[in-house]
Amino acid sequence: MAFSTLLACMRIDRPNADLLSVVSDTAERFGSFVIGLVAKQASARVHSRGAGPFEPQEHDVRAFIERASAAETEFRGSMSKVGKLEWRPQLTLGPASEHIANEARSADLVVAPIDDQDWSFFPSGQTHLGDLLLRLGRPVLAVPSGASGLELNKVLVCWKDSREARRAVADALPMLQASKRVDVVEIVEAEGVDASRRRLDSVGDWLARNGVESHCSAEVSTGPEARQLAATARDLKADLIVAGAFGHSRLREWAFGGVTKDLLLQAECCVLASH
Repeated sequence: MAFSTLLACMRIDRPNADLLSVVSDTAERFGSFVIGLVAKQASARVHSRGAGPFEPQEHDVRAFIERASAAETEFRGSMSKVGKLEWRPQLTLGPASEHIANEARSADLVVAPIDDQDWSFFPSGQTHLGDLLLRLGRPVLAVPSGASGLELNKVLVCWKDSREARRAVADALPMLQASKRVDVVEIVEAEGVDASRRRLDSVGDWLARNGVESHCSAEVSTGPEARQLAATARDLKADLIVAGAFGHSRLREWAFGGVTKDLLLQAECCVLASH
């Protein structure tokens, strides 16, 4: 199993050097075909003569074509070491996240940037991280601002006995197999340590059968889970965090915060997340 095709979701209004450095490293490592994509939801108008279909405003179309062309130049220039490329720009009338989710049928892994200012990948009519994660049906490799490629010396797997975590570990298996060290950590209350260790033994055995040597440990909770996991990743000098996404409802995460949101915003390295 490998990532034969990557879908690189680019910003249309800002540089993408950090994202593209991660895409390039990942594509080189796995020999991946790379699809570059920009999508933005247009402001729409109705035909003046009665009810009719919506269509983008002309200035939106012109601006999108100009910015998409600049993004394509950046994409192709950054992928000089990757021989198999495709470019897909789209100005949409519906939500951009819906279009991206449909395009993800072509990919094994979606790579997208994290915007730490407003909890979205793309402002101004592009797409929101929560929507994207819930719609895709594919893992997302989320890239923090300032990333400079993706090494796989050390990977932290954030374990929880949940559907989302099981999916994330399975989705991340090619990266775990390529990593030099894999740590699997579960944050639990003190009374749950023994049960956690039994669960982690099973996870470690499964990873071993798939060619991954892992170091599994149960950590006693000392505060907010996302903060503790981010600190653990820093202590381990992890290049990548693997985690399940949205164990609670999206509404609860957006309104009150949650592990998915907080971990993505606090992590200093890339996060591979699956829902």
